[in-house]
Amino acid sequence: MKTIQGPAIFLAQFLGERAPFDTLDHLCAWAAGLAYAGIQLPTDPRLIDLARAAQSQAYADEIGETVARHGLRITELSTHLQGQLVAVHPAYDALFDGFAPAAVRGNPAARTAWAVSQLHDAARASQRLGLSAHVSFSGALAWPYLYPWPQRPAGLVDAAFAELARRWLPILDAFDECGVDCCFELHPGEDLHDGVSFERFLAAVGDHPRACILYDPSHFLLQQLDYLAFIDLYHRRIRAVHVKDAEFRPSGRQGVYGGYSDWVERAGRFRSLGDGQIDFVGIFSKLAQYDYPGWAVLEWECALKHPEDGAREGADFIRRHIIRVADRAFDDFASSGLDAARLRALLGLDGA
Repeated sequence: MKTIQGPAIFLAQFLGERAPFDTLDHLCAWAAGLAYAGIQLPTDPRLIDLARAAQSQAYADEIGETVARHGLRITELSTHLQGQLVAVHPAYDALFDGFAPAAVRGNPAARTAWAVSQLHDAARASQRLGLSAHVSFSGALAWPYLYPWPQRPAGLVDAAFAELARRWLPILDAFDECGVDCCFELHPGEDLHDGVSFERFLAAVGDHPRACILYDPSHFLLQQLDYLAFIDLYHRRIRAVHVKDAEFRPSGRQGVYGGYSDWVERAGRFRSLGDGQIDFVGIFSKLAQYDYPGWAVLEWECALKHPEDGAREGADFIRRHIIRVADRAFDDFASSGLDAARLRALLGLDGA
């Protein structure tokens, strides 16, 4: 069995204009000061030139050296925003245009082409950085039709997933060529948001070996999905983990859909680690049981707590939950030490 690596922290929610959140070097110093061992690196141009990292080993080495100078490692690169733009339903064009550079805004075809090129760059950059996994979103074409009213026309969802697979297959092949798993965060708003939708996508991409999962239990709690059973079902595809807490407190006035409320007023809310309802002892136990090979990465999102407090508390929380796996069975001391012949005798097989 493998001991999970960590703690690590996803930097996306902390990046800002003021020190220590303004540069990669400053963020690494800050994370190291909080006793993190790794960083999940968003491919924001303020932190990394993704195209350059894809093309230049020297530049990729510079990025790695900046991180290593603080005693940290890069866990994965993130292209959540670019992955979202691989597939955008027209209803969301205006909202998602801000994720793209100005040159391609207002032009969905150009925006998609840019996003696809970014994913190809991410595969090569991950390889140059010596990473084995990458994290992203799938994008969504069918999401406006999530609830089956009005009745969905026959074949609508199949057509959406066929197109999603057509767009992602060349990207997955690029990741395969680079020896990197592409891990989709299963997230409401994405066509890949639960086990059933992930299975549908897997079928559409021919069970592609690089189509993997970024496991985040907070999104499953808010959907009222059994997030522990999910690990039993899909552990072979889980290659990245966000450690994020959440709570779901339905009332006589609202439930899963939240009545269009802001985050503070919703029945389902993201919380800082330890402040929500998620059974992390169970999660870390199952990840250890199934030999999860990667990192435990804090993603801070909380409707109430200050982010710096959440980050400070998160490192210790993850460290306390990582299970150093056993190197021997607890009952080895009582081993009988019998040889093969004695074992056959115990089973009455001597004359068989």
